[in-house]
Amino acid sequence: MHYQLAQVNIAKFRLPQDHPVNKDFVDNLDRVNAIAEQAPGFVWRFVGGGNNALDVQISDDPLIAVNMSVWSDIRTLVDFVYRNDDHKLFMRRRKEWFDKIDFHMVLWWIEADRRPTLEEARIRLELLRQQGPTYAAFTFKRPFAAPSGDLVDPFAEKCA
Repeated sequence: MHYQLAQVNIAKFRLPQDHPVNKDFVDNLDRVNAIAEQAPGFVWRFVGGGNNALDVQISDDPLIAVNMSVWSDIRTLVDFVYRNDDHKLFMRRRKEWFDKIDFHMVLWWIEADRRPTLEEARIRLELLRQQGPTYAAFTFKRPFAAPSGDLVDPFAEKCA
């Protein structure tokens, strides 16, 4: 079986999404998403009613924004997040728009061609918060290799 890397990251806007201070972020989101879609290793990204997920709530807090995608492997995601010049520009400016969140990103392996759900993302983030990095929910700093056979993920059934 072949596996791909699922990722979710959340951010908490410092001010309501439609506040003028967030305009540069919101106005460039489609452009940055298009760059991601053209990046090597990109497979899929979650979108809401528009071309992004800003209209989708993953929590009760209306200031929380969610981004979820699937990549072929960790290396290609790292290359996009930390080495793509356009993405790096926005990463450097994130303090202008977002407050710090302790557990804002989680990675996990999924079967190829499966798409993660927001409920699964919530569960994986909570698992990371409660247990730290494990095979079922990990980070760039503490990655786990893709399975080499059938994945036995005790949380997959709970997440489905």
